[in-house]
Amino acid sequence: MAAPCGCSALLAGLALFGTVLAVFYAADSDVACPAVCLAAVAGLLLTLWGFRLRRRDGGTERRVCVLVLGDIGRSPRMQYHALSLSKHGYQVTFVGFLDSKPHQDVLNEGKIQIVPIAEVKGVLVGPKILTYVSKVFLQSLQLLFVLLTMELQSQILMQNPPGLPGIAVAWFVCVLRGSRLVIDWHNYGFTIMALSLGPAHPVVRLAKWYEHFFGPLATNNLCVTNAMKDDLQKNWGVRATTLYDRPPSIFRETPLKLQHELFTRLADVYPHFQDAGSEDEDVEVERTVFSVRDPADGTVTLRTNRPALLISSTSWTEDEDFSILLKALEDYEGFVQGGASLPSLVCVITGKGPQKEHYKKIIDTLRLEHVKICTPWLEAEDYPVLLGSADLGVCLHKSSSGLDLPMKVVDMFGCCLPVCAISFHCLHELVKHEENGLIFKDSAELSQQLKCLLSEFPSSDGKLGTFRKNLRTSRGQRWDDNWDQNVLPLISSR
Repeated sequence: MAAPCGCSALLAGLALFGTVLAVFYAADSDVACPAVCLAAVAGLLLTLWGFRLRRRDGGTERRVCVLVLGDIGRSPRMQYHALSLSKHGYQVTFVGFLDSKPHQDVLNEGKIQIVPIAEVKGVLVGPKILTYVSKVFLQSLQLLFVLLTMELQSQILMQNPPGLPGIAVAWFVCVLRGSRLVIDWHNYGFTIMALSLGPAHPVVRLAKWYEHFFGPLATNNLCVTNAMKDDLQKNWGVRATTLYDRPPSIFRETPLKLQHELFTRLADVYPHFQDAGSEDEDVEVERTVFSVRDPADGTVTLRTNRPALLISSTSWTEDEDFSILLKALEDYEGFVQGGASLPSLVCVITGKGPQKEHYKKIIDTLRLEHVKICTPWLEAEDYPVLLGSADLGVCLHKSSSGLDLPMKVVDMFGCCLPVCAISFHCLHELVKHEENGLIFKDSAELSQQLKCLLSEFPSSDGKLGTFRKNLRTSRGQRWDDNWDQNVLPLISSR
């Protein structure tokens, strides 16, 4: 692909040439002079505007736009990109929706400026195709305005998916302004759409063509797995650099004091964390269902009869079937009622998304005595603390393309939290069965894994403790080192 700046310069040159030609033509023809002069002036103005769009200054090469057509607060990888860029002295303009609060580190970083955009709904009357087309059109106009009116950026680093209309608009702006486009491929958008519409739906086929056409126009590409890297090269003609998700330093095992503080705050809102209490207990002692703090010296201890804390996080979308987990929890309840020596469970499912209310209604119908389920939305600062306090993680992410990996598991591993994860094509790049977790295919297999892993709880001598020890000794790169090695060379090259 030709360099964007060369293409844009060529367009500007042609516009200038056309303007001069029009002036000569007007001087030697019978065409109405005002009309030709008007065309000449318009051409000249467009040329001058094009040069203004591309006007560079001393800080241009140190400015990068990070773009996500989604909620910034629920886009951790793009937040990590922004923080890494700022740590290396780049001024970052972070464009996206502000539905939920970004991480405090992003808000506190002076080199990161958040430019919020609104999620466009489109025309809400008439056929669905009209709503979809109008939404894409209006979103394109909004994004075009934002990207053309901000200071000239050396690069636009954007997430895909969602990429419609973002990839096309970002590429067009890069052509006009001489910037470089970098796409971070998290998945394929058309495969996500196919989950609800079916692969043969005209909109899905159009989305697939769109990604295949505009994706290769980027200057550089990142992706999340080697499997995706190979697929992009083989089927798309796109050369990408694999940037595995790696946990930042905030994901770690949580000290007992911080665990207790979080449990106490959550207990104010969710009764699942509250201590049931008894009359003979010391009322001066601060308790939750998991922990106790001695008021004399502030020492925090975990209760020996505490329930196991099971955690899963989700965007509540079609690529995660939570009926699998709910059925496994019903089976677990049956094990306990049948006399198995197993702890009670508190299952926390965090996140926001379109199917949350659907599953909450199902949860409300369950009759479980030894399993409690709550579905909170956590602040960005509390999420890693809860992960670092949990006993076991569950992942139901089943990639729509079979080529991406669940970031939630990366975060869990950063906290040395063993995981039970549902099987799909490239999961082995992350979860090592019987080493750092277990892989299951259905609810029956998951329920047996829960029974096996929690059979010796809270002792650390069983398989669950072994997995945690393996995670402690096999920690790989953190995000910062991984980013410096794989992304910084692409960003800093000219």
